[in-house]
Amino acid sequence: MDYFEIEGGSTISGHLVPGGNKNEALPVLAATLLTDQPILLKNLPQIRDVAVMLEILESMGATVSRDGSSARIDNSGLRDVGLPEALCRRIRSSILFAGPMLARFHRVVLPPPGGDVIGRRRTDT
Repeated sequence: MDYFEIEGGSTISGHLVPGGNKNEALPVLAATLLTDQPILLKNLPQIRDVAVMLEILESMGATVSRDGSSARIDNSGLRDVGLPEALCRRIRSSILFAGPMLARFHRVVLPPPGGDVIGRRRTDT
């Protein structure tokens, strides 16, 4: 399945057990912008990309507490201050904030993503 289509009218809640890898964790971290409810994420990899994504959220007003491979994120205090260029230039995955920022604030100014320099790479990998 390439996508989930959800039609409103029903409250969505539940638990999902993530695989604990970067390719699952980074999109989920960006997607936390879509709610003001506190979120507890477990089994996050302890890598630089995850740490920088959490720093980006904090710079925008989120409350983040980290305990090993878990992170509690509360975006109820989030402000539309834009994405911090210095942090976005550290990781390619900062581009994942584009969709959730548009959904939440109806606009986004996306600094160029950074990350590794191993040649030309697409942003969808």
